[in-house]
Amino acid sequence: MRTKAMIGALAASATLIGLFGCGEENATAPETGAALELSKSERNALAAEVRQLTAGRGITALGRPPRVRPTLVRLGRALAFDKILSGNRDISCMTCHLAALATGDFRSLSIGQGATGLGATRVHPDGVFIPRNAPPLFNLFALKPLFWDGRIFQDGAGTFHTPAGAAITPAMHRVFELGTISILPLFPVTNREEMRAASGNELALISDDHPEQIWEALMKRLGKIREYRRMFELAYPGQRFEQMTFAHGSNAIGGFFVDQLAFNNSPWDQFLAGNDRAMTTVQLQGAKNFMSARCSICHNGPALTDNLFHNVALAQFGPGKGDGAGGRDDFGRERVTGIAAERYAFRTPALRNVELTAPYGHDGAFFDLRAFVDHYSESHLKLEKFLALQDPNVNLLEPLLRNTLLPTLNEVLATRDPLLTGVFFTPQVVDEVTEFMKALTDPAARNLQRIVPNRVPSGLPVDGARGGSGDEDD
Repeated sequence: MRTKAMIGALAASATLIGLFGCGEENATAPETGAALELSKSERNALAAEVRQLTAGRGITALGRPPRVRPTLVRLGRALAFDKILSGNRDISCMTCHLAALATGDFRSLSIGQGATGLGATRVHPDGVFIPRNAPPLFNLFALKPLFWDGRIFQDGAGTFHTPAGAAITPAMHRVFELGTISILPLFPVTNREEMRAASGNELALISDDHPEQIWEALMKRLGKIREYRRMFELAYPGQRFEQMTFAHGSNAIGGFFVDQLAFNNSPWDQFLAGNDRAMTTVQLQGAKNFMSARCSICHNGPALTDNLFHNVALAQFGPGKGDGAGGRDDFGRERVTGIAAERYAFRTPALRNVELTAPYGHDGAFFDLRAFVDHYSESHLKLEKFLALQDPNVNLLEPLLRNTLLPTLNEVLATRDPLLTGVFFTPQVVDEVTEFMKALTDPAARNLQRIVPNRVPSGLPVDGARGGSGDEDD
């Protein structure tokens, strides 16, 4: 169990994974300047400079998400919160993406099916962890590759690439309305540790090589519930439930995420819209640091991500993905591309609402946003201290994970993004950039209870529900 002192730390950093991980050829610290006490003219000049730097980086406002029809959103919400999609009906998609925890789960590494409890109190009888941190679900419509290793993506020609290959048929592809986010929900339901389980249900009996059979079996489950049949047919007018596949369900869950978890009214958005007073002076100075240094090279575009992959010198712990001599390592992007130079590289996360989404990194190693920003200053030394158990952030890891740290300092540094070399930030710069990160929070994202239904059509318990009765739209 983590202490109450960690709660504040849980407000901000798995998305900063590439914060200072790439940039110009010369590794120099950004200018700091005197940002706390400025005259009106000085503050206006600082705001103008931030605007100029932002334009130079090609960073623009985040537009509105695609419109999603309400019937599709209602179906997607029910499915996302319904444990009927798990093998033993004991976990839903949103169990690891809790509304009360900004679509995270308060853990470094998630705990999937077969466990009890929620968030920090969730435990598995066999001590089983998911190998990677549960990423937030904010603004997924603006992201291109999904999952930490980018194994789902849509290329420039509009073709989807996934681990399922031909199992996703052309007919299924035609169902996907919202890009990669329409495909994402197809995969957690097939994963044994996350949702399907190794035994105890009909889904577990299906070979891992046949995801299409798992999806078909899920549709059989859903088809036995009259309310779901009605919701599917309302969401897809003119189609009978019998004609549908789980692609329709996955697309609906994606539609729910897009419609309900898109946020573009942070102080930063208001600043981009012309309000020079939207951010504090310290946040403006932090924005200048961010744009002047390497941060904005990887974190650019409307969502503040380059949609690429970088090794930013993070430790590996937990069960791993089957890589390395003992199978407990995680080679990240190399697992998808087969390119050795991409070992330990992970997707650059978007930074919007990052203040709310701790712990940070693909491994969830940092529970404090400032600590994670600071990691990118002399990251080689920070990793060395972390692995030597000399970093106080290690003490925030639960013992079961702390005891699985891999001594792979040299291996990680061998493929660390070379543009991290020489990066150094003063404590003042770290403070200021951290404050800028907080300006990326949309106030509406602070309380997501409204997205949680009181009930779902299966009648199974809803994690995070307020209790009481009512239909799925309550």
